Amino acid sequence: MTAPTVTPSHVRRALLLRDEIALLDVRREAAFATGHPLFAANMAADRIVLEAETRLPRKDVPIVVYDAGEGLVATAIAHLTALGYTDVRALDGGLQAWERAGYELFKDVNSYAKAFGELVESRRHTPSLSAEEVAALLADKANIAVLDVRRPDEYATMNIPGSISVPGAELVLRAGHAAPDPETTIIVNCAGRTRSIIGTQSLINAGVANKVVALRNGTIGWTLANQSLEHGADRHGGIGLVEGAKTNAREVAYRAGVRHVSAEEAIALAAQTQRTLYRFDVRGRDEYAASHIKGFRHYPGGQLVQEIDMAAPVRGARLLLTDDRAVRADMTASWLAQMGWETYVLEGGYDGALECTPPLDLLRPDPSHRYRRPYEGTDVAASAMQAYLDWEYGLVDQLRRDATHGFFVI
Repeated sequence: MTAPTVTPSHVRRALLLRDEIALLDVRREAAFATGHPLFAANMAADRIVLEAETRLPRKDVPIVVYDAGEGLVATAIAHLTALGYTDVRALDGGLQAWERAGYELFKDVNSYAKAFGELVESRRHTPSLSAEEVAALLADKANIAVLDVRRPDEYATMNIPGSISVPGAELVLRAGHAAPDPETTIIVNCAGRTRSIIGTQSLINAGVANKVVALRNGTIGWTLANQSLEHGADRHGGIGLVEGAKTNAREVAYRAGVRHVSAEEAIALAAQTQRTLYRFDVRGRDEYAASHIKGFRHYPGGQLVQEIDMAAPVRGARLLLTDDRAVRADMTASWLAQMGWETYVLEGGYDGALECTPPLDLLRPDPSHRYRRPYEGTDVAASAMQAYLDWEYGLVDQLRRDATHGFFVI
């Protein structure tokens, strides 16, 4: 049986019009990272049975699958059809046809979040300091606080000496504890660029009194500057809102076009079954495990912004976020809205019956087929790190050439 097909121009049109569509690259991650359309999501053919029903919650959502001639499409369509998906087509001519049509291919993973981060820096001129400048401040025991916005496991692997782990969406919630003195300069770092740009701009947008800058190029830049890293650290920032941060976070979300909904209105959203609705609890893992609202999947806010293509493969879908302290949901939602998502924040909802189940962890792929990020670990070649930075710096121009993104920056 021959699978129905759809042309690259049809897919591009759907993306431009923000119709719901899941454009799935069914190669393994290492192959996906060599090049793919901006809004393609990776779902390897041999992982569809494990992942599809979590990542593609609506069975009649339009799905387009492709490979680069490896012969994976038929298997992918068979798996999706067996799971009950009813609108599955193949990209006519595969990845090669997309390229022949003159459309852009983006390398690496989480590409459109990274491209968005570069656009934010370009539009807002997000301030930053070089590794050498930050190292000099540390050596002089200057009044600074280095806040690491990566996942806690990334931080434990390697970190800037003396830095504190404050995962992305927690920044506005915890900056007042990590840097209670408004004269303290806050330096935000991640592994490369994206999360530090977004984190720095989050604190600026939320109106913190402190001077806030990014560590330019993160731990990659630090390593290329021959600075030493710390390993096995376990310093975590406590809760401490700076004055006005909660109100400011809501205002930031409002300016980005985020809508706040009540529990009843959220039920009405979910009842519109002709639309895909992703529901994410953006708090910390332990908070989610202790109690959460039924139907919400755990995804920490900072990682959700970085990994939105993994979390929500259906471009054009709706996002509903929840957080019992509001700040994290508002700040996360503000960025997702700027990335073109129809985004909502649930008001309250924690005074009813709550569930106490652990977060859902999708099984990790075979490491031999996983793309090794140039910012992972401590044994990455300097040339690979520099090539990665050069690629990131070129993303704004590539976005302009692609012209499908629909991003805006408040």
